Formats: sequence, structure tokens, C-alpha cells
Amino acid sequence: MTAVAVIGGGPAGLMAAEVLAQGGLRVTVYDAMPSAGRKFLMAGRGGLNLTHNEPLPQFMARYRAAAPKLKGAIDAFPPDALRAWSEALGEPTFVGSSGRVFPKAFKASPLLRAWLRRLDARGVRFVFRHRWTGWDGGGRLQFQTPNGTAEIVAKATVLALGGASWPRLGSDGGWATILADKGIAISPLRPANCGFAVSWSDVFRTRFEGQPLKGIALNFGPHGLRGEAIITWAGIEGGAIYALSAELREAIAADGEAVLRVALRPDVDEAELVKRLSAPRGKQSLSNFLRKTAQLSPVSAGLLQEVAIGTGQSLSAMPPERLAELINAVPIKLTGVAPIARAISSAGGISFDELTADYMIRKLPGVFAAGEMLDWEAPTGGYLLQASFATGAAAGRGVLKRLAQLSS
Repeated sequence: MTAVAVIGGGPAGLMAAEVLAQGGLRVTVYDAMPSAGRKFLMAGRGGLNLTHNEPLPQFMARYRAAAPKLKGAIDAFPPDALRAWSEALGEPTFVGSSGRVFPKAFKASPLLRAWLRRLDARGVRFVFRHRWTGWDGGGRLQFQTPNGTAEIVAKATVLALGGASWPRLGSDGGWATILADKGIAISPLRPANCGFAVSWSDVFRTRFEGQPLKGIALNFGPHGLRGEAIITWAGIEGGAIYALSAELREAIAADGEAVLRVALRPDVDEAELVKRLSAPRGKQSLSNFLRKTAQLSPVSAGLLQEVAIGTGQSLSAMPPERLAELINAVPIKLTGVAPIARAISSAGGISFDELTADYMIRKLPGVFAAGEMLDWEAPTGGYLLQASFATGAAAGRGVLKRLAQLSS
């Protein structure tokens, strides 16, 4: 008999396994992939952003409606604890200029290797190529393996199967149907931290695909922030877009579209822009004129031209006042959401109302859940990993508490 089965070898599952092993339990981690932490490694390809250094009240606000539900887990395993944990594995961290926290190696692979070595030393067993398919009639865990179906008996189970983004790395959301069939309330899985579709002209997308819009400000209703975005063949994505993805996604779901407004020169007020744009243009092309007077990049000037043409206006014929207004309020109509398979993370999952304070599923005694399977979302910046680690640790503590109560 496996004492405790952890299903899912990502950050939440591995952290649950660590807490359980520290508590003296025999633990086996099952994963459908050939190795652990595949999405974790992908997250670290551009620099592993473990957590964020901002004050905890501000930090918690990033989780929006789920913040009260996640507060206990993150209070018990806050950003400072995550940094100390990383350092204990030989990977000290540093705070970047944006407040984001990274390992000094700036990669996920050294940290993951050190973690897996420590788990192995603590007796954690790993079984790969085992895809969880639910329970049999006797309550045993069932897995589809290369050698057929396997049944496992466990004293307790931690489900940490991730959401539904990047399914080729293992998190395909297939668990949602299994749990829904058990009467568990599941909020539909939706893309989060994702790009959006825009009906660019062929001329614009051909010329500017992959080009960044830097130093911009985005506004959607009451929501606004600074950052960067990238023009894609199908639309627009990037850090600033991801931060607004929840609001934009819900607006598109309700209305079929959302109009995002982009300030290309947010640090220059309108009166100053009007003054600069009132200079004689002479024989300069419009693009050169905008580059010199308003310091607009070619992609920014191209975006202005794209929007003007799309609304039947002539950019070159606009008076300086109208042009200045447009530069800092470029309307971009978003017509769709990028597929969940290409999103950085996913929203939706197991309703927190289905869980006890110890992360046990009420309708499935002895079964706990953690990580991106739960109904929360957060922007990039360290918040995703922090909540995954923290809820994994909370589920591990919940198992220890339950087994201690059962044995007393």
C-alpha cells in the first residue's frame, strides 16, 4: 500500500510531497509525463520568476476574488518562506527592478534538480507515464500506463494535476470531468494570462508581427497599467496584456468584443504632443515625422495608421489636436481570446466551497487538491508559482493532520 499518493509532479504536487515526507510518511508521486516539473521548466525558460517582493496586502490583492480563500495558505508559506526554501536548495534569490524574485541562476533546471535530489533522499518515490483516470468500484486509484491499467490503494491522495494550459506538458484539464462526475463543482477552465485576437490587415501583420510596443500604458474601463505588448499574427499579447486578461476575457464573453485603449506616449501630456505635432512636416514621410516629433517607433506609427484606416480616417489629414488625442488613446478592438492551450495559465477549477480549510475535498474524504486545479487566477509576476507552492504545502499539512486524527 502506498501511504500517500500525490498525483501531479509540478510545483504544487512536489511541495505536497516534500511536506508529507518531512512528516514521516511514505509518498509516491505519479505523473503522466516521462519526468517531473515539465511546465515548471517551461516557466523558467525566460528566467524563473518564483514570487514577488511587494508587501503582502498588495500581493494578495493580485488574486482578486480568490484572495480570501488563498490567504491562509500564503500566510503559512509566504514569499519570504519560498525564498528561504530556494536558498536551502542552493539557489539563492534576488529581487529584480520590477520587484519580481528570481533565483540567481535565473533558471528552473538547477532548482528542480536540487529539489528532486532532496525528495529522493527523503524517500519520495516517483512513478511516471501513469495517467490518472479516476477510481475503481472499490475506491482504488486507477491509472492508464504503458502496460495497461494499474490500481493503487492509498491512505490519502493529493491531486495536483494543474489547469489546462500547455497540455503537451501534462496539464490538459482531463481531471475536470472525473471530479464533476463525482458531484464536485468545477468552474469552467478558461485561458488566463493569454493573448487576444485582433483583425489586423494583412499589410500590418506582415510588417509588424513580433514587434514590441514598449513603454505603453493600457486602459480598459477602470483598469490601467504600464508595460509592454507584442503584435502577433493573430492579435496581441505580452505582459501588460496578460495583466488585464481576466477583465478582457470576461468582457469578450459577455459582449463578443472588448476595446482596449493604448497610450503610446503616456509620459507626454496632450498639450505637449499638440505642440510637437504642430511643427511643419515639410517633405518628411508621416512615419519619419511621427518618429522625430513624438518619438514613435515604426510599429507605433503603423498601429496609428492601422486604426485610422480601419475607421475610415486619414492619419496625415488629422489636425495636431486629434492626432495627439489618438496617440494616447489608440483603440484596439479585441475580437477573441487565444486558445487555452497557448495560455500561460488557466482560470477556473475546483470551487473553494468544495474544500475544507485543509484543502480536502468534502465529498471525497481523504482526497486533497492543490495548485492550478483550484478556482483562482493571478497575473504573471511570481503570483502563479507562489500560490501553487503554498497550496501544495497546505494540502500536505492537511493530509498529515487527517492521518494523525485517524490514528489517534
